Amino acid sequence: MTVQTDVSPNDERVGFYPGTFDPFTLGHLDIARRALSLVDRLVIGVSLNPGKAPRLPVAERCEAIAETFARENISRVQVASFNTLMVDAARAHGAQFVIRGLRSESDLTSEMPMAAINRRLAPELETVFLTAREEHRLIASSLVRELLVYGGDIRPYVPENIARRLLSNPAEKPT
Repeated sequence: MTVQTDVSPNDERVGFYPGTFDPFTLGHLDIARRALSLVDRLVIGVSLNPGKAPRLPVAERCEAIAETFARENISRVQVASFNTLMVDAARAHGAQFVIRGLRSESDLTSEMPMAAINRRLAPELETVFLTAREEHRLIASSLVRELLVYGGDIRPYVPENIARRLLSNPAEKPT
């Protein structure tokens, strides 16, 4: 069954999925795949967050995320870094939607004020919240980084190509 919409070929629906993605987890991958059912093109915006010390440089994170989608033959995803306000980056990519994943009530508590500020800054952008699937609710990039530092198995939580990159770049244990 085909559903007719009022969107013309020139009115591409673009979603912007921002984050530091350090690392990009299976939970992030699931949210991105599901967002693709809502938009024609998804831009994964990899943030240069100066408040965090990333495991991989932003260019390598972008490359690894792009490789993840290329391995799955998903061509409607673009990966780009940004170091501006998120709404400015979303606008620069022609997005109408900001995609955010929610794992828990605490995520919603922190996301709601950001969505309100973003609406004030860019009323043309609509924030879309997608809830994490049950099997991904406990996956957090910070926990994956901690597992990596202490030699835990990160492979159940990140795409295989990203696990390879992280495991080839050993983390130092805190002193």
